[in-house]
Amino acid sequence: MSTSNTFASYETDLLIIGGGTAGCYAAIIARRENPHLNVLVVDKAHIDRSGCLAGGMNAINAYINPGETVDSFVEYVREDSMGILREDLVRTQAALFAEVVSTVEAMGLPIVKDPDGKYSPRGRWNIKIHGESLKPILAREVRKSGAKVLDRVVITDLVVVEGAVYGAVGFSLKDGRPVMVSSKKTLVATGGASGLYRPNNEGLSRHKMWYSPFNTGAGYAIGIRAGAEMTSFEHRFIALRTKDTIAPTGTLALGFRAPQVNSKGEEFMKLRWADKGGEGAPTPLRLEAPLQEIAAGNGPCFMDTRHLSPADLKRLYEAYLDMYPNTVLYWAANNIDLTQTPVEICGTEPYLVGGHCQAGYWVDVNRRTTLPNLFAAGDVAGGAPYKFVSGCFAEGAIAARAASREIREERQGHVLPKKAQEEALLKRTLSFFATGEAMESGSIRPEEAESRLQKVMDEYAGGLRTSYRMNEAGLRMAQEKLVFLRQDLDRIRAVDSFALMGAHEVADRLDVAQVLVEHLLARRETRWPGFQSRQDCPETDRRYEHFINSVRGEDGTIRVIHRSLHGEILPWDDEVAPESLREETLAGSAKTAAKP
Repeated sequence: MSTSNTFASYETDLLIIGGGTAGCYAAIIARRENPHLNVLVVDKAHIDRSGCLAGGMNAINAYINPGETVDSFVEYVREDSMGILREDLVRTQAALFAEVVSTVEAMGLPIVKDPDGKYSPRGRWNIKIHGESLKPILAREVRKSGAKVLDRVVITDLVVVEGAVYGAVGFSLKDGRPVMVSSKKTLVATGGASGLYRPNNEGLSRHKMWYSPFNTGAGYAIGIRAGAEMTSFEHRFIALRTKDTIAPTGTLALGFRAPQVNSKGEEFMKLRWADKGGEGAPTPLRLEAPLQEIAAGNGPCFMDTRHLSPADLKRLYEAYLDMYPNTVLYWAANNIDLTQTPVEICGTEPYLVGGHCQAGYWVDVNRRTTLPNLFAAGDVAGGAPYKFVSGCFAEGAIAARAASREIREERQGHVLPKKAQEEALLKRTLSFFATGEAMESGSIRPEEAESRLQKVMDEYAGGLRTSYRMNEAGLRMAQEKLVFLRQDLDRIRAVDSFALMGAHEVADRLDVAQVLVEHLLARRETRWPGFQSRQDCPETDRRYEHFINSVRGEDGTIRVIHRSLHGEILPWDDEVAPESLREETLAGSAKTAAKP
């Protein structure tokens, strides 16, 4: 690895950080809106196969099918998110579903159609696609549009001058050279955060997880450090997936009518959750239900496929080959006959995902963040759950159009950081890099720090070990242990550019984890059972039917903000949780935790 004491400099009108679904689509739309606009996409991998959908997809999971409307979609999302959503964001993205899907189909995405030539639905809001090559199709269109691409560059920080964003810095994975991109507008589209918690599969299989293991929360972290307002980190997403292969169960439930059953063969969603909607219950409850079955001694739980015909099996295999081919290989290698053996299911470790739930930047309808010149789209943007791929397309388009319009109207030039700030950014970018002589005794490798972080989150902040349950006593311990871990960041050493990336990923995850714990503490209720289960506050409280937001100050202090569903700041402070009540609850939680 060769390093330099100067940045390799690039200049562009619109910088897009992240070349996944939202980022690629935003680049295409920005160039279509203004062919003279200079657009640069920066990705730490390669846009042909980067992001959540690198392996493909077999459905567009958010679409307004015949008989449905934008209004009915908004109401469905409100119910599924259990009362918490930014209706303006959900409505504006839903209004674009038809447009963006048609656009991507014109690019070459194969969409399954019925004999009448209409899109083939899979459930109420889904349409079937053959999406194995979705990312290569988008990458090809990005290049055709004239947008420039900078692959294998890790972004580490935003460039903030007098409170506004004017680009970003990072380094090249190819040679370790630090990189600075100066821009008029910046769009973050890096996806959410995996790897905060100990995963289902450990050791050499630790990256066999549901959410992309390369989505490390960097997009959140650069905004947190820059002082952007974040929202809904406590609305975690825990996927109900096939055991071992961690493949989506929606394909089985929606496409092949496979019900959830326990070890006794009971369809427990019908028996014990009918009043909550049964199989159509809100997404968190479809995880909570099997957790309760297992706790009651009725596990393991399964998706019952024993009713499938040979023709159904063939279609099922084809569906998984479009996005999770290893699942089909797993069934074959283990001689599993799905007509005789149901598919065992499990919950994953928790993730932060702005597309399934709503953790992310607090944005307006144009997807502007609270920092001037900075936009967010896709899984990194908050407040609008149930995005999925079409919502990411839509948000990419909205942000690209707004940014392009502002660049045209404002006619502002580029603003560069002063020398002292540039030197500080350069120092932080390379801060974990060590020469051979610097690898002294006591140094920590990035993966060791990552393991420590995941252990803390798993045991004290509602991970797999506690069946996703948490209480204030445990969360306070997580706070303390994360502060202690931060003190050790200076001991992390990287000997090459890939280890340097790993070091920054640990630091990013730690920043995100600390904000997450503050959000989990601030929501003193159980709003999303399974996703966010407070043992000390087990009921839903109408007083918390609002957003939990936060801003981190320059000194690292995280300030929690309570906002109404319409965005107004609520005068919260001690109104709901006075200090005396907090102390009583903490003492009570400690006693509960101490019981055998």
